[in-house]
Amino acid sequence: MAFSLTRPVALSPREEAQAPAAFKAIYAQHFRNVWRTLRRLGVSEAQLEDAAQDVFLVVHRKLSGFDGASLRGWLYAIAVRIASDYRRSAHQRRTAALTEALEDAAPGPARTSELNESIRLLHTLLGELDQRKREVFVLGELEQLSAPEIAEALGVNLNTVYARLRAARQQFDAALKRHRSRGRTP
Repeated sequence: MAFSLTRPVALSPREEAQAPAAFKAIYAQHFRNVWRTLRRLGVSEAQLEDAAQDVFLVVHRKLSGFDGASLRGWLYAIAVRIASDYRRSAHQRRTAALTEALEDAAPGPARTSELNESIRLLHTLLGELDQRKREVFVLGELEQLSAPEIAEALGVNLNTVYARLRAARQQFDAALKRHRSRGRTP
């Protein structure tokens, strides 16, 4: 069964019967963001299906104990842990190029190629960040979580989030400048 970036996979009849309405709503609303976050946190494309399932298995299992403070932060905290587990067990860290579903309708081949190259560059530059900076950068810059949400999701001090985010931005910008100075586009 393959996951789609545009909509979540339908639950099996057994899963459907066991899933409470709250879980179904969370799954439908947040699947795409969790998928994208897992990929940005370094889960290989070949493992994304399993990693996304693992995130929602944890959500399903622990939903009754969720305090309701920040659903996005809670989901990203779970995704960060799952991504870490998958990276640790992965044989190759940066193997598959990401092919994201594009928001606009059927771009031409040149635009598709340009977007794919930009996505590959993003993942290459993200791969140059150490894991702690990468997590904060992905959650803050790409997923647009607030610093307090990031602190809660990662279980770190708020000042630590600000320091890591600042350092990650500087390192990312420097890597992008090096890339551009070599005369490459995006």
